[in-house]
Amino acid sequence: MDANKSLMEWSDKEPVTSADHPLKKEIDDAVDKMRTNITKVGERGERLDALQDKTDNLATQANGFRRGANRVRKQMWWKDMKMRMCIIVGIIVLLVVIIVPSVMAARGGK
Repeated sequence: MDANKSLMEWSDKEPVTSADHPLKKEIDDAVDKMRTNITKVGERGERLDALQDKTDNLATQANGFRRGANRVRKQMWWKDMKMRMCIIVGIIVLLVVIIVPSVMAARGGK
């Protein structure tokens, strides 16, 4: 009850300095802590916003990288397929060059 009475006296009269009234000092300390906490919350929000921006940029870059990687993978697949086709055609031509003259020689020699 004394604290309520002191508060009522304080609010009815001129403000009492913190040196004169311990309750005023506690209130001032609480207000300072609240202001500090509000400032910290604001700074935390700014850091979270910056982190969200970085996350969005990273997601965008990851999508671009994925598309680029798929494009390169497809290009390499086609390049590999072309190389295989060239090897197969080369082997067929080589077989034709070897087999056709030997077959012609066998027919002509009879």
